Amino acid sequence: MPSFPSKRAAAFADIPDVKWHDWRWQLSHRLNSIQDFEKIIRLTDSEREALSQKGLFRVDITPYFASLMDPENPLDPIRKQIIPTAGEINPFIGEMDDSLAEDAHSPVPGLVHRYPDRVLMLVTTQCASYCRYCTRSRIVGDPTQSFRSKDFEAQLAYLRQTPQVRDVLLSGGDPLTLAPRVLERLLSALREIPHIEIVRIGSRVPVFMPQRVTDDLCEMLQRFHPLWLNIHVNHPNEITAELARACDQLSRVGIPLGNQSVLLAGVNDDPHIQRKLVHDLALIRVRPYYLYQCDLVAGVGHFRTPIGKGIEIIEALRGHTSGFAVPTYVVDAPGGGGKIPLNPNYLLSYSDHKVVLRNYEGYITTYEEPLDYEPIDPALVTPFIDEGLEPGQSGVFGLLKGEQMSIKPEGFDQLHKRGDKIHRLRADPEKWLPRGIEDNPSSKQSP
Repeated sequence: MPSFPSKRAAAFADIPDVKWHDWRWQLSHRLNSIQDFEKIIRLTDSEREALSQKGLFRVDITPYFASLMDPENPLDPIRKQIIPTAGEINPFIGEMDDSLAEDAHSPVPGLVHRYPDRVLMLVTTQCASYCRYCTRSRIVGDPTQSFRSKDFEAQLAYLRQTPQVRDVLLSGGDPLTLAPRVLERLLSALREIPHIEIVRIGSRVPVFMPQRVTDDLCEMLQRFHPLWLNIHVNHPNEITAELARACDQLSRVGIPLGNQSVLLAGVNDDPHIQRKLVHDLALIRVRPYYLYQCDLVAGVGHFRTPIGKGIEIIEALRGHTSGFAVPTYVVDAPGGGGKIPLNPNYLLSYSDHKVVLRNYEGYITTYEEPLDYEPIDPALVTPFIDEGLEPGQSGVFGLLKGEQMSIKPEGFDQLHKRGDKIHRLRADPEKWLPRGIEDNPSSKQSP
C-alpha cells in the first residue's frame, strides 16, 4: 500500500490508541467551541468572530480530522473547510436556501426524484464533521430536523410504486453516521424491491472518521451488492494512512469507490493541487468522479470561483494524467436542472464530411466522417427499450429521436401570441391593417 502520513495533534497525544481508533470516541469528542479549538490551533480574529455568531451553521469536527490542520496557518486548506470565518456571514448575489430545488422534486419527505431512473434518498441530517460549504445547510446539522421510521416507510413505499427507479443514492447528512442496525435495515428494504438494481452511498465518514470503516461494517455492506460508495476528498492533505486503510478495506470487499470534490477558492482552485489530488486518489483505488462548482447556498460566497477556473483545471488534467483520473466538472444547476457537465472545447468545427478537433497540446487534426453510414437496424434495439421509463424527460435526446420538434420555455406560446384576439384571427394577409393603426374594432379604417 502506498505510504501516506498519519497525524495526531499534540492535544490528543495522551489519548490511548484504543480510544483514538474507536469511531464512537471520535464522534463523541468532536470539537465545536472557541475553547476546543484554542487547544490545537491559533485562532484568527475572523475565526473567533464567526465562532461567536448565533445561528451559524453547525460546527463539529472529529479530533482525527482536526489533527490534520496546520495550527499556525489560517490559510491551511483543511482548516478553511471546517473552521468558519467572517466571510460566512456575508450574503452574496444569487444565494438561495435550496439552490438545487430539492424540496420541489421531493414526492415524500427526504426523497428527491429529479432524474428519470434514480433518486436521492436522504436518511439523516447528521455528519461526522460539517463542511462550511454544505449545500444542504438548511437542514443538515439541525437537531430539530431528522428522518424517522415513518419517513423511511414513506420513501420505501414511493420506491415500491415507482418501477422506473433502478438506482438509489443514500445521502443526507451522512449515512455512515447512522446506527449500524438502522443502515442495515434500510439496505435490506431496498434490496427487497425488485427493480432497484444499484444502491449507492455518498459519505465523507471515511475522510472525517476513517475509524468507522471496520471489518463489521465492510462485512455488512458487501451483503448488498451491487453497492457503490462515493467519498469526498477536496485536497491531497486529506489523504492519510488512515484513509488509505479504510479505502483498502472497502475495496477488498468489492465496493467500487469514487470521489466527489467541490471546487473551493483558496483550497483546491489550482491545477497543480488538483493533479496531485487525483493522482493520490488513484493510488488508494478511488476514481475521481465529479468536480463540483460551488453551489449558491448561503454562507459560501467566499468559497466561490469563476466557472472558468474549473475549465482551466480540466484543461490541465486532460492529457496530463490518465483518463480515468480526470473527474467530470459539473454545475449542479440552480433551480433544479441537475448536473450540467462542462469541458474545454475540443470540437473546433465540422461540416457534412469532416470534423476538426484539437487535443490538449493544441494539436489540430481532422476526422473524416463516413459518407455511407446507416443506423443500426431497429429490430436489434427493440429488446433493449425500457417501456417502463417515465415519459417526458428525454430532453434533447428526444428531439434527436423525433419525439417532438422543439422544447419550449414556460410561457413561450403565450408570449408569442402578440396582439389581441382579432389580430390573431386575421390569417389572410389582405385583411391586415396599415402600419401604425390600433388593432381593435373601434380603430379600423378603410385602406
